[in-house]
Amino acid sequence: QVQLVESGGGLVQAGGSLRLSCGASGSMFSIYLMGWYRQAPGKQRELVATITAGGITNYADYVKGRFTISRDNAKNTCYLQMNNLNPEDTAVYYCNAAGPNYYWGQGTQVTVSS
Repeated sequence: QVQLVESGGGLVQAGGSLRLSCGASGSMFSIYLMGWYRQAPGKQRELVATITAGGITNYADYVKGRFTISRDNAKNTCYLQMNNLNPEDTAVYYCNAAGPNYYWGQGTQVTVSS
């Protein structure tokens, strides 16, 4: 089992920045991919970014150049640095860990005001 806890969400003005953190615990040796997803009201959950255990990253087109995913394997923590935020980035952001199973955190709200 893997437990994920997100933090760092909040309210920010357009053009601002936030840094999300995802602390992981449990059987992390089985996890090969971590990522961030988001879900806006009335919309499906969508991929934001992923990072492998070796540090290979992948981004959705709508966040490329603005968001950066990283991980500290020693601390079992995954980060999402979000810059130049716009109101369309408003959503609940979820941390995900992929291994034999998929694990999700409880989510953290990010609200960007215009």
